Amino acid sequence: MLGMANLIDNTARSAASDARAARHPEKQKRADTPVLRKPDWIRVKAPLGKTFSETQEIVKKGGLVTVCEEAGCPNIGECWEQKHATFMILGDTCTRACSFCNVKTGLPGPVDHDEARRVAEATAQMGLNHVVITSVDRDDLDDGGAQHFVDVIEAIRRETPGTTIEILTPDFLRKPGAAERVIDARPDVFNHNLETVPRLYLSIRPGARYYHSLRLLERVKERDPAQFTKSGIMVGLGETKEEVMQVMDDMRSAGIDFLTIGQYLQPTRKHAAVDRFVTPDEFKAYETIARAKGFLMVSATPLTRSSHHAGDDFRKLREARDAMLARG
Repeated sequence: MLGMANLIDNTARSAASDARAARHPEKQKRADTPVLRKPDWIRVKAPLGKTFSETQEIVKKGGLVTVCEEAGCPNIGECWEQKHATFMILGDTCTRACSFCNVKTGLPGPVDHDEARRVAEATAQMGLNHVVITSVDRDDLDDGGAQHFVDVIEAIRRETPGTTIEILTPDFLRKPGAAERVIDARPDVFNHNLETVPRLYLSIRPGARYYHSLRLLERVKERDPAQFTKSGIMVGLGETKEEVMQVMDDMRSAGIDFLTIGQYLQPTRKHAAVDRFVTPDEFKAYETIARAKGFLMVSATPLTRSSHHAGDDFRKLREARDAMLARG
C-alpha cells in the first residue's frame, strides 16, 4: 500500500510539474528558487460559499477569463464571495514573460471580438457598480489591444450605464497612438502598474521600461485631467525603502492619484524568489509616507492587489478629490 501511495503521489507531482511547464515554458531552464514560509499575516481563507459558486458560474458560462484565477490572486475567495471579479480580456496567454507573474505565456490566439458583449453582460449579471478590466500583454497586435479595450468600455456603458469602469492596461510599448485611443474612451480610472523599482526591472519585468510606464500615466493626465490615474508596486523583491520612496516621488511627479503597495508572493519555484515578507507595520509606514507625499488614495497592506476593494476605493478616491477641490 505504501508503494501504491508513493506512486500516486509521484504521478500527481509529475502532472502538476507538466501543467506548470505548459503555462511557463520559458522558465523551465531556470534553477529552482527557494520558497520562504509564509507568515501568519499572509494567510487567507479558502474560497467557499454559494455566492462564490454563482460568480464562478457566470464567468464560466460567459466564456470569460479573470485575473483572479489566472494570476492566482490570494483574495479570490473574498472577492468572488461578494460577486466581484476582475475580467482579463484579450485571452489568457501573455506575450511577455515577467519573472513574477503566474499568467500563461506564449503565442496568443486571435482576438475574440464577441468578448466585449459577454463582459458587459457578466457585469450586468453580477450587478457591479464598479468593474475592473485588465488584459494580458499583446505585443503581437499592431495596437497592443487598445481598440479591444475601447470596445469593452463602450459595451459596458451601453449595457450598464451607471457602472464606473476601471482599466488596468499593459504599457502599449512601441504602439504609437494606442494609449491615446484608450484614454479617449474615458474610463473612470486608468491604472497601469509600475510593479517594482527601476533597479529590478531587468530581472523582474524585462520586457518593460520603467520610464515608459511612468510616462504613459503622465500622458493620461495631460490628455484628460479629470481621469483618475492609479499605479501599484510589489515589495519583498529586494528593493530598499529609499527606492520605494523614490518611486512614490516619480509617481507624484506624473500626477498619479492612487498608489497600491502589496507583498510579492512567489507562484512557483521557477519564478522570482521572495526576498522577504514585509511586515504589516512597514506597510502602514509606507501608507503614511505616501499620503504625506500627496496621493489622494493609498492602499498598502500585505494582501493589497490592484483591484482588491476597487469599488470602495473608487468611492473614497472621488470623495478625496471633492474634499481637496472644496479646500481650494
